Amino acid sequence: MTQNPTPTLPLKRRGLTPTDMAKRQNTPPFQGRGRGWGLSAERLATLNRHAREMRNNPTEPEKRLWRRLSNTQLEGHKFRRQAVIGTFIADFLCPKAKLIIEIDGDTHDAAKDAQRDDMLMRRGYQTLRFTNTDVMRNIDGVLRSILEALPQFSAPHPNPSPKGEGLKQLGDPTC
Repeated sequence: MTQNPTPTLPLKRRGLTPTDMAKRQNTPPFQGRGRGWGLSAERLATLNRHAREMRNNPTEPEKRLWRRLSNTQLEGHKFRRQAVIGTFIADFLCPKAKLIIEIDGDTHDAAKDAQRDDMLMRRGYQTLRFTNTDVMRNIDGVLRSILEALPQFSAPHPNPSPKGEGLKQLGDPTC
């Protein structure tokens, strides 16, 4: 019986990350929050790299809209830029509302956009499309349209009453 001169170490002990292990096995890594979409780890890495390049080199209309959407400026709604959703990269995404904002230039294909929007709608996303001209000439109108599409979530009051005294007014017998 011959022994293997170099014992095989588990992948974790070789210093590989879960993504590296998945690439090696050509399986999707654990994505959390359902983001795997059945894509290979390599495909996800390529999409994420492309999205990062797009974030680093935005078009002028994207820059202008991002200045108004970033840092929860639009009534507290959180947006992401160049977010990977399945096999697509959305220009802007409000994850809580599942709202996608697309800024369309001259190169967008309406038929492909319709197919993409339909697939995303089946997954619960709503897509709003604006032209570069809309953003450059009427940013306030674009923001109004986005606000109308966003559901108004009721957030808890930032200063809740101590020891539930607000519940006494509602007739809660435990207070």
